[in-house]
Amino acid sequence: MKNKKLWSLKIPIKSNLKDKDVQNYFKICKEKLGLIPNILKTNTIDKKKFDAFNIFYNRLMQDDNYLSKIEKEMIAVVVSTTNRCLYCCVSHSYTLGKLLKDPIKAKNILINYEVAQISKKHKMMLDFVYKLTQNSHKINEDDRNKLRKMKFNEFQILEIIEVAAFFNMTNRIASGTNMVPNAEYYF
Repeated sequence: MKNKKLWSLKIPIKSNLKDKDVQNYFKICKEKLGLIPNILKTNTIDKKKFDAFNIFYNRLMQDDNYLSKIEKEMIAVVVSTTNRCLYCCVSHSYTLGKLLKDPIKAKNILINYEVAQISKKHKMMLDFVYKLTQNSHKINEDDRNKLRKMKFNEFQILEIIEVAAFFNMTNRIASGTNMVPNAEYYF
């Protein structure tokens, strides 16, 4: 790892990684993404933190679950833009653009999903995510029923909530530490 500033904390990021699991994980990232996300680099300060983050992230975002990868990235983008998290807005809009094969549509979802060219079903999902992010205490059965009316099943609704909750957490970590997005996300 280069000595570029990854965040504003005065905690050194390990540049001499000896842990084989971390090395293998980074190798996979380089092969699949062409980069190692800075959020992963910062998690190397503690192996338990690194493992816990990646287990939960992979279960939600990489495993085949109830939502598509595009739907999960749409959620990550809307949570991140609602929270105005620089790191996550940049990284997740980049990823969404790759998945959609349409970076313009991804940027439109980032800037204002309400006017982006998305389905009514996805707009309803993102309305729920926006409300959950802004005012989680105001979510009620009417909100869940709107999702059910759009043909989201109970497992999909739970996954919408889990993905939104995970990215609300990571947004706060990234914003609180002033995490710097990888330069590759900008191109």
